Amino acid sequence: MKLKGNILIVDDEVNIREGLKISLIRAGNNVFTAQDGLEALKVMDDEEIDVVITDLLMPNMDGNALLKKILADYFNVPVIILTGHATIENAVELMRKGAYDFITKPLNLEKLNLIVERAISKRELIIENRDLQSKLKTTEAGKIIGKSDKMIKILEKIQQIAPTKTSVLILGENGSGKEVIANFINDFSNRKDKPFIKVHCAALSESLLESELFGHEKGAFTGAIKTKKGRFELADGGTIFLDEIGEISLNIQVKLLRIIQERKFERVGGEETISSDVRIISATNLDLKKQIEDGKFREDLYYRLNVIQIEVPPLRSRREDIPLFISNFISEFSKENNKVINDITNKAKISLINYNWPGNVRELRNVLEASVVLSKKEVIDIDDLPPYIANSGESENYLKIDIPEKLSEIEKKVIINTLKITNGNKSKAALLLGITRKTLLNKINDYRIILNNSEID
Repeated sequence: MKLKGNILIVDDEVNIREGLKISLIRAGNNVFTAQDGLEALKVMDDEEIDVVITDLLMPNMDGNALLKKILADYFNVPVIILTGHATIENAVELMRKGAYDFITKPLNLEKLNLIVERAISKRELIIENRDLQSKLKTTEAGKIIGKSDKMIKILEKIQQIAPTKTSVLILGENGSGKEVIANFINDFSNRKDKPFIKVHCAALSESLLESELFGHEKGAFTGAIKTKKGRFELADGGTIFLDEIGEISLNIQVKLLRIIQERKFERVGGEETISSDVRIISATNLDLKKQIEDGKFREDLYYRLNVIQIEVPPLRSRREDIPLFISNFISEFSKENNKVINDITNKAKISLINYNWPGNVRELRNVLEASVVLSKKEVIDIDDLPPYIANSGESENYLKIDIPEKLSEIEKKVIINTLKITNGNKSKAALLLGITRKTLLNKINDYRIILNNSEID
């Protein structure tokens, strides 16, 4: 099925507006029109526009001013410039500033439809996932979990378990998003309006962690100048998130086991028994079963915490999520640093997809923040990435072509190599190639492409 988009046509000539509208509707798109830039911005405030086609010379707000406004306020919306032969030089200059493409009048409608189709494919991740947006919610910190099958299954599991009081153990490598998952559980729970207390267990010594979790009475130890409530007391009625739970001492484990079993505890140095209704979500990057074998973690506590287990996969095993994170982080850091970054080159994107990400999403986030801050252009390129990422898998990202060679053979080789890079993922390959998935499927069929003696799935 052909990819459809919401197209906004901006031109002060009614005949051009209506003619383009008819052509683009026939191609399967939803079309909106405006007679100048100011009217166009009103449409964009009300509708989710995927591509803007605008004339340069218009009253009130011309195409140049409209482009600047779209680049500043509507990240990743491609703008196609309509231009006469006398203003081609202006259109080329606007492309340097961030316009997606231009087309000269009189218009070749077939060519325009092709340009529009390519522009829509640039935003394919956003378009394809409109129906998932209600699920791919962001936390207060603006985090996302991804669109891969693995992460969608985790999200479905979260929606199922969130309304319960059941303890949840989240496993995963450092930086993979365990705290984000904990946030989602709380956001979907019946306790979302109650306290959500987070404790990073590895950051504190045993004595400080005990006081932090359970509180202390005045005079309980040197420096205890007043009574202090602990995190379990503060979280009463809500949820507590114990990050890096595998790092706590056996002494703290005993006290934690009691509060899970009885929902009761005493402050350090105190005799009063305090009750607390708290849901416990814990997380670790350690192998707790190995910790149990080594005598470092209590088996009975493990089973109390591990009623429901969620294992967050590393980023390298869900590479299809990387383009979504790239788009999200570039948008976030561009706004945060008052910069206009409109896109990322395919070469840079492929390097990011191919890198193994030992630091997972946290590392990807840091890399893109640095790239946005340091970039002197409006497009992130390979030179804006750290050398260890830019050079990773370099040899497999280049295609050797013997000249002369038929154009069709070159295209076939490019498609095959892109499919190899994406491990046969056609949606991701189409995105990298700048075409729709339907176009890619047609080309695979036309060229009878076979990979590893089997048809690509």
